[in-house]
Amino acid sequence: MRAPAGLHLDYVSPAEYQAAEWGDVLGVATFSGTRDRVGATVAEIPVAEVSTPVLPGTGHVFEVWRCNRPATSGQRQRVRFRRTADMLFGCIAVSEAQLAAAAAGPDRARCSRAGHAAGHGALHEATSQAYREICAAVDAENYPHLLRVWNYLPDINRDADGTERYRQFNSARQHALRESGRSLAGNVPAASALGAASNSPLVVYFLASRSAPCFVENPRQLSAYHYPRQYGVHSPVFSRATLWRAPDGLALFISGTASIVGHRSLHVGDTAAQTRETLTNIEALLAEANRAARGAHFRLGALALKVYVRRPADLPVIEAELAAALGESARVIYLQADICRQDLLVEIEATGMCPLDAAA
Repeated sequence: MRAPAGLHLDYVSPAEYQAAEWGDVLGVATFSGTRDRVGATVAEIPVAEVSTPVLPGTGHVFEVWRCNRPATSGQRQRVRFRRTADMLFGCIAVSEAQLAAAAAGPDRARCSRAGHAAGHGALHEATSQAYREICAAVDAENYPHLLRVWNYLPDINRDADGTERYRQFNSARQHALRESGRSLAGNVPAASALGAASNSPLVVYFLASRSAPCFVENPRQLSAYHYPRQYGVHSPVFSRATLWRAPDGLALFISGTASIVGHRSLHVGDTAAQTRETLTNIEALLAEANRAARGAHFRLGALALKVYVRRPADLPVIEAELAAALGESARVIYLQADICRQDLLVEIEATGMCPLDAAA
């Protein structure tokens, strides 16, 4: 399946990126601290620097979003972005350490306004600030529809102040979205939230559009925003997938997906079975997207996959399962990252493109 002219996702090495000399780049995400390899030629391009290691065999990887259209760059507060007439790529990084230092100093009153005064810690404040600035930027630039959001927070499973940091993140995200007048269920973007290296900043990058997408749920799973309170007082705010009709084709953004059926984790301790269950969930989402798009033909083997592996020693098992399901030509990168639930060993996100001549 060829990619539509309006949007491309490429996973490439730094050398391949430099050799390509693409002039239509919207944004880049780097992993394992490879920001210095981007080079001076992309000074205007927003780069999300994610402190999540690339696993052996993958090499240094750039995640490159391209648009095949004229694009312009800008910045609002800490959100750097690049946009076309139809969509916008943006990113922001917020340091918890800097917020904590400011809260302890003369700026304490100002920093307390949205977090510290209420007894929240630095992660809550960092998340609140990041999402307020993202919402303000996309609204000001008139790209009000968030399509896909990637969140990387250090020590995602660690307890702090009596609460797991992932649950603190969910609380702050929900508060900031409500404060910005956004939905907390139903019309919410696809998203992922993964662990990053200790002491790294909270990094969020995203795609937004001027036209409203279709939000897709998985019939095998309870919608995340309806999770029971056993997973936290504030539910995660994301859809299982987003289907967006661009001028040149359809794009499908599948959220981070794991071995969850209903709302429960399955196959605890069994990496191979978790990988297979995750793929079954992705196939269910593909079926829903193809039904919603009335004739689109998204298929598993044509997706670009980003695979998060909790334990690096499990990589050969996961690779074998994916090779059996996808074939050897699949576009897959592997990152080591802690996952939102401690009993989950693997999480997979995916992106698919479908030209308009393949869909009704």
